[in-house]
Amino acid sequence: QVQLVESGGGLVQAGGSLRLSCAATGSIFGVGVMGWYRQAPGKQRDLVAEITSGGRTNYADPVKGRFTISRDNAKKSVYLQMSSLKPEDTAVYYCKVVNNIGTTYWGRGTQVTVSS
Repeated sequence: QVQLVESGGGLVQAGGSLRLSCAATGSIFGVGVMGWYRQAPGKQRDLVAEITSGGRTNYADPVKGRFTISRDNAKKSVYLQMSSLKPEDTAVYYCKVVNNIGTTYWGRGTQVTVSS
């Protein structure tokens, strides 16, 4: 059974930094695109950043230049380094992994709260 284990969320002041981690466990049959999404209260879940197995990245406009996504294929892990955090970055952050046959997995989410 595949599980995505997220860590690294928390409370930080505006301008601060946090690093999120997500590790995939179980038989995932090859890891394809890995990414982070976020959902603020009353809003839809939106893409934050994603990275392909070859290292190509894609970022949502609000986080460009502040967030960096990376991955470790050997560890089946994806990371999100968040800097210059703003109160509007407050949300539950979810890890998403798509395997090589198109199956999508989601983590349970980790809360990020940025105080002003």
